[in-house]
Amino acid sequence: MIPVANMEGRSVAVLGLGRSGLSAARALREGGALPLVWDDNPAARDRAEAEGLTVRDLTRAGGFDGVDWLVVSPGIPHLYPAPNPVIAAAWAAGVPVDNDIGLFFRSVGSGDWDSFDSPPKVIAVTGSNGKSTTSALIHHILQSAGRESQLAGNIGRGVLDIDPPGDGGVVVLELSSYQTDLARALTPDVAVFTNLSPDHLDRHGGMGGYFSAKRRLFAEGGPDRCVIGMDEPEGRYLANQLSEGPTDDRVIRISSGQKLSGPGWLVFARKGFLTEWRKGRQVAGIDLREIRGLPGAHNHQNACAAYAATRALGLAPRDIETALHSFEGLPHRSQTIAEAGGVSYVNDSKATNVDSAVKALLAFRNIRWICGGLEKEGGLAGLAPGLPNVRKAYVIGREAAKFALGLPGVEAEICTDMATAVAAASAEAEPGDVVLLAPAAASFDQYDSFEKRGEDFAEKVAAVLARG
Repeated sequence: MIPVANMEGRSVAVLGLGRSGLSAARALREGGALPLVWDDNPAARDRAEAEGLTVRDLTRAGGFDGVDWLVVSPGIPHLYPAPNPVIAAAWAAGVPVDNDIGLFFRSVGSGDWDSFDSPPKVIAVTGSNGKSTTSALIHHILQSAGRESQLAGNIGRGVLDIDPPGDGGVVVLELSSYQTDLARALTPDVAVFTNLSPDHLDRHGGMGGYFSAKRRLFAEGGPDRCVIGMDEPEGRYLANQLSEGPTDDRVIRISSGQKLSGPGWLVFARKGFLTEWRKGRQVAGIDLREIRGLPGAHNHQNACAAYAATRALGLAPRDIETALHSFEGLPHRSQTIAEAGGVSYVNDSKATNVDSAVKALLAFRNIRWICGGLEKEGGLAGLAPGLPNVRKAYVIGREAAKFALGLPGVEAEICTDMATAVAAASAEAEPGDVVLLAPAAASFDQYDSFEKRGEDFAEKVAAVLARG
């Protein structure tokens, strides 16, 4: 646990008692603060009370009397589409609002760091797509190279649940826009921006607010090194803002699909080959094509980001390459779950938006595509570049027929449920085909999470293959 620093004797309210909220309350108590917790769910309040935490109704008049600070769980909106009433009450009472990420950065360097030969480092990863894989890949590379590493944030453990990092240790954080938007302290040593595509627009009041939330990771704390994806205008804008000139190697520019040029520090992948350039010359290269855990251009972008971040910590290209080959990928992200009769079955349930789904479609050929669910804003037009790789679509979800109408030129079968889709796709698949779950939609019309949807896909595939 990371005890929260500089809060001794202060009353700190905690709103939301999920994973991050309970973790924050425990870490506050460990640091000598007096946590006062609240959740609208009575069961969550009962769990907190069972741990000896003090429950206070923050919704009542005077709920913030004597409160010095408010810590908010990431799922609770603080501005758009409307401020949560408890947060609005904190504003009215003049109580600073923060989250567990802010508490982490306030506290992580307050241990025995002065006695270490090598101070610990924090790598923080944000972006729309690929940040989980990039974070996990950085963690894997570091561990493979013998470095102490912990993975936390939006993946792995809560940031305050990890152990204080040791001499030369590294903490790798995946941070969502919900987390970067509110944290009052953001001071990573290395910050990574993978890419940007429309997502969570209601929560951020539009695309500008969404990008602004991501940008805070770079603007607030002044990282020593920034790894910036250059494949969207926002990334190019951000790299320009952070750099003092073309030779400023504090900014490492990365790309998948285009060759970068110039005298700076560049890492890019083209046609399956990763290349590192510094000061106008190539210094390393890696063939990514046979790395099973990183299929497709989108994963090659993840590889570029992880390579650049670990190079910024001084790891050797050969050690990074060795680690890439042993990376097995993450569940529900271009994960090959079975192969039978020359047919591959790939679970990319995390492809919850059009941008991530089209990247999955571009990573494979001869696709039997299971898609559909709760469609997000913006429609399905962005899927067009990947549709030539689709042999047939098998559409699930409560509005499967409507979803199918958004796939012009694609043969589509309305299946509605996962069992029907998997059975139909498997029955029609031929050697060389890929049965791919990449929904291009949220899961909440039929499942509690994209993980549950991916698990259901895996179960239905196993059942079909068991029947032969």
